[in-house]
Amino acid sequence: MEAIMATRFGGPEVLEAVDLPVPEPAAGQLRVTVAFAGVGWLDTLIRRGAGPAGFEVTPPYVPGGAVAGTVDAVGPGVPGDWLGARVLTRAAAGGYAGVVVADAGFAFRVPDGLGLPEALAVLDDGSTALALLERTPVGPGDDVLVVPGVGGLGSLLVQLAGAAGAAVVAGVRGPEKVELARKLGVRAVDYGEPDWAGRVPGADAVFDGVGGPLGASALALVRDGGRFSGYGMSSGTPTALTEADRARVRVADMTQLPEFWPETPRRVRQAVAEAAAGRLVPVLGGIYPLAEAAAAHADIEGRRMTGKLLLRVAG
Repeated sequence: MEAIMATRFGGPEVLEAVDLPVPEPAAGQLRVTVAFAGVGWLDTLIRRGAGPAGFEVTPPYVPGGAVAGTVDAVGPGVPGDWLGARVLTRAAAGGYAGVVVADAGFAFRVPDGLGLPEALAVLDDGSTALALLERTPVGPGDDVLVVPGVGGLGSLLVQLAGAAGAAVVAGVRGPEKVELARKLGVRAVDYGEPDWAGRVPGADAVFDGVGGPLGASALALVRDGGRFSGYGMSSGTPTALTEADRARVRVADMTQLPEFWPETPRRVRQAVAEAAAGRLVPVLGGIYPLAEAAAAHADIEGRRMTGKLLLRVAG
């Protein structure tokens, strides 16, 4: 089967097309013919050898994990009614591949009427957005800043925060992303401009997926007694938090992420249901052929993307 392998740590050029044996499902597993595989910032960090704790790998390895496709085989102990089902799941050994095996306990049927790309776009990002808002709730009267505001996760987070009644500002870079944020129904501020923070009067809650200097600028905008939720480090480093910051605002830093995992299946089902009902609209920023995985990584790192990027594997 066709797959993409990171042969070593480095730039996008380390991603190479390879031919691997088709895996067989073990007990409790199902096998999926992959139609689409998700691509994210975390994939690029891991590929560079800069992944956060808990995501250590040793090259060569198949990147990714989130996939959508059709079940074509089941292992012992898995009900036969999974056969032929359209599903979302996480591959046991990397998702950039034509066929994967996965734990049947973490497989989710895709409702009729919801496309596989749209469903895949909410598997990880939608469930994480819901978790972030459970940990750091917002509601009517709250001023909320989300950076970045139109990425795969941010575009869902701004919708959910707005649906909760908050006044949302999406931090973005460039006029195209400003316009997209407006189409999502939220105000936008371009943090590529030097005076961007001066155009945000303050925030009761900030959700930061960038980290680094930009995250520090966003943190400074939180009003005393407000909330700061750090969930990502696309800049390469998390936002630095001092004891004074933690005394001034309520902080949920990146250590919150593993705490979300036990309830992830519930949140995935909720996110998929919201997407199927049209209440949560994923933004698909681009769908690349599997063989162009390196181009997808380069576009993420060059910030030449909006929304969720996917690889088309089959179909």
